[in-house]
This record gives sequence, C-alpha cells and structure tokens, in this order.
Amino acid sequence: MNRKTFFLLLAALFFAFAAPLCATAAETDAPAAAPADTAETYKMLKLFGEVFERVRGQYVDPKTDKQLIEYAISGMLSSLDPHSSYLNDEGFEDMKVQTRGSFGGLGIEVTMENGLVKVVSPIDDTPAFKAGIKAGDLVTHLDGKPVIGMTLNDAVDTMRGKVGTPITLTVRREGTAEPLKFKIVRDVIKIKSVRWSVYDNLGYIRITTFNAQTDTGLKAALEDIHKKLGDKLLGYVLDLRNNPGGLLDQAIAVADDFLDQGEIVSTRGRNEEDTKRDNATPGDLADGLPLVVLINGGSASASEIVAGALQDHRRAVLLGTKSFGKGSVQTIISLPGNTAIRLTTARYYTPSGRSIQAKGIEPDILVPQAKVENIDNADVGISEADLKGALANPQSGANTDKSAPVIKPEPTPDTTPSDKTEDGKDGKDGKDSKAKIPSVDHPELSDDYQLARAIDLLRGIALYDSQHAPEGAPDLVRDSHASADDVKGDAKPGDKAKGD
Repeated sequence: MNRKTFFLLLAALFFAFAAPLCATAAETDAPAAAPADTAETYKMLKLFGEVFERVRGQYVDPKTDKQLIEYAISGMLSSLDPHSSYLNDEGFEDMKVQTRGSFGGLGIEVTMENGLVKVVSPIDDTPAFKAGIKAGDLVTHLDGKPVIGMTLNDAVDTMRGKVGTPITLTVRREGTAEPLKFKIVRDVIKIKSVRWSVYDNLGYIRITTFNAQTDTGLKAALEDIHKKLGDKLLGYVLDLRNNPGGLLDQAIAVADDFLDQGEIVSTRGRNEEDTKRDNATPGDLADGLPLVVLINGGSASASEIVAGALQDHRRAVLLGTKSFGKGSVQTIISLPGNTAIRLTTARYYTPSGRSIQAKGIEPDILVPQAKVENIDNADVGISEADLKGALANPQSGANTDKSAPVIKPEPTPDTTPSDKTEDGKDGKDGKDSKAKIPSVDHPELSDDYQLARAIDLLRGIALYDSQHAPEGAPDLVRDSHASADDVKGDAKPGDKAKGD
C-alpha cells in the first residue's frame, strides 16, 4: 500500500465516522456538538494515520498492513473491557464451533486480569479439568513464555494447537506460595452440556456450559428422571458449578423450565429503548418440586442469570459459594471477510433489579468445598441404657416419639452419576414411598461436600413437607409443592410449551 492509497483509505475512514455523527446531530437537534466532534474525530484519525505510517516504515520487523490494522482493531476492543474482542476469520470459525459443542484445546474458559490469564472455570472431563486446573487460577507462563504482554486472543491461540501435543501452564493459585506447573496434552473438546443421574429418590442434573443443545438436554434429563422415579421423586439438585456461561437464549430457556411466570432477566443497553425483558411462560417442568442450585466462583454469566432468576423468584435454594460476577452481555457482530467483533452491548439484571457485575450472586447457604473424613471413635460414649440399674423401656423398644419418626430407607439401585442413566426398574410399586425420605449412601459424595450438603438439604425439605402436609393428602410431598398449573388442574408433568 503506497502513501497515496493509504491516505485515500484514511479519508474513507473519516467519512465513515463523520457521516453518522452528522446524521445524529440532525436527528437530535444538537447543531453545535456535531462539528466539534467531527473535527476531533478527523484530528484523531490523522494521528492514527501518522502512527500507522511510522510503524509500517520503522518497526524492527516487517508487518503487513492487514496485520497492523487488525492489531489496531484488537487494541481498540480489548481496551474497552475484558470481554470485547476482535475475531479474525479463524477466531470467528472457532467461536461458531465452540457454541456447537465440539472444539480443540485444553478445555478452560479464560479472561484477562491485570495482564494475566485468569481461569473462569475448567470444563468437566477435559484435559485441563483432569490435570487439576481450578477456577481462579492465574496463568503466568505458557511453555515458559510470560503471558504479560499477550492479548487474550494471543494467549488462547497459544493454548490451542495440534491434538496430542503438550503445553505447560505455570499458574499462581490463591493460598499456594509457589507457582504450580501443569503439563497438559491438547485434545478435541467434546462438551456434553447436560448430564444427569439419581441419588436415591432425588434427581441430579449437571449443566457444564450453555451451548445450542443445553435446553434440549435439560428437558431430556427432567423427562428421564421423572420416568425413572415417578411418584418417588422428591426434588432436584441443579449443579451450575464451574459453568462459565454461554448462550443467553439457552440460559433464559433453562430458567423458564423451572418457572411458571414472571421476569427471568432484563438486558439494558446504553439507551433506554435498548432494554429487553424476558419472561417465563406458564408451566414448571419440575412440577414445583424442591430445587437446590449449586454455584461457586466458576459459575459465570449465563449460569448467574439462571441462579439469579431462581433465587429472586424463591423457586430454588442456592448453595455453595459466591459466583464469578460477570453481568455483561456480548453481541457477536459479523463483518466482511468472515470476521466479527465480540462487543459488550448491555448489562443484565436479575428479576429484582440486581446487577451482579463484579459482585456475583451470593448463595442462600454458604458452603465452601471441603473433603469429608471419618473421625475414629467420634460416636463412642455412654447412653442411658448403659447405666447400672437403668429403668427398662415398658414398651419394649416401640417408638412413641411422634416428633422423631423412624424413617426406614428403601433399597434402591446403585445410581452413581455417569453420562448414561439407568433403565429405571427398581422392583417397587412405590405406594408407600411418597412420604419416606431416601438415605444417602454413596461413597463418592465424600469427595464433594457441597453436593452432599445439597442432597441433605433436599432430604430435610422432603422430611419437613411429609410431616406438615394436610392430613389425608394422597401425595404428601408432591401436593405441598403443586405448581400454579397443577392447582388449576390443566397441566401435566412435561406439558410446558416452549419456543425453542
């Protein structure tokens, strides 16, 4: 590109900027502001042209005009906030592949913080997850090369590569004095966004990300769990931990699945007319059964939309730790040449009007993750029956304490979480199981304290409901959580119509 051609391009840029400014002035009747803004814009574009010429002529290594212009665009966008960015043709294709649920890499969602790459969350069952990368880790080096000075796109491109090749991440972790190194082998990342299983009479649903298949997967999970447990089903755990977010429309659809009415989320842009409100449609696919939502510091964006909506409507109890705090909405704007920009265009607000930007969602019950260990002889002691001369029980062990009913757990099949659910055949007719509270006897829960507490909470809710349901109610648990449509008598489980 010669100097004459370049300045013709600069002139074109000037008119591209000046025309909208003049049009805006005419529409808003602000005659004095437009000329000043136009003059300032022209002045800055001229400065840009001078810098461009200096760099292309004097920088130590030759760069193409395309490279320099793309660098300038990337710098403009990345200077706005950590989430706005430029997507060249390769990056745009990668983004489209990711939202479809399969791509190559390490399996982590990242952002920039103080010049370092911050892990929002590792994705379940990916190389990064298996290696031990955690939400909140700060990546300082990639294969020994400092991250400081890289753009987010540069860092992401470095972490991606040929499947089967290794890369070493050096990270700083809160509470750890020395840097940690993780050698991770790149792989094809195939995301199954929804997984489910049952723990005794409780449904467990894990959403790892919000991609194009998420709401379809959630509906399949709800249907399968209901089919498997029937009237024995006492409630659900919805696990959104380490879910970095994804597609806004999928988050709205997921929240809608559990809500019968009311606002789910509002997105508010720079102008008042840009405000958009999304509302729930009639019908609760979970039939109003108790719901506990698990969140942590890796729950971001779309996850926080779902958690915030369910919390504000008091549809669920949130358990875990404070979420990430990403309350902004990015719009993908396609550009010529199969490129695009990811631009922050709005903030989102929960139904009560809360903005969680940089604040996060606080759980209703704070439960940090912990590892449960048995304490030897913790229950060894003396009871009344051990005392010499203790009076005998005149009723020979019969339970007369109405406030402490004996709950005998039913035998249930092994239901360890997996990608596949079982066939649902448990050999029981279920007639007397509605008021019984399931036991939790799953060794894997000792490694997941938060999930164990969520299950305990659901069991407690079910026990309370079974003791306080109206006398003679045919279904002690289900009737105490009847949805609005159930009361009207015109809805069945799974009947909710959706526009997806």
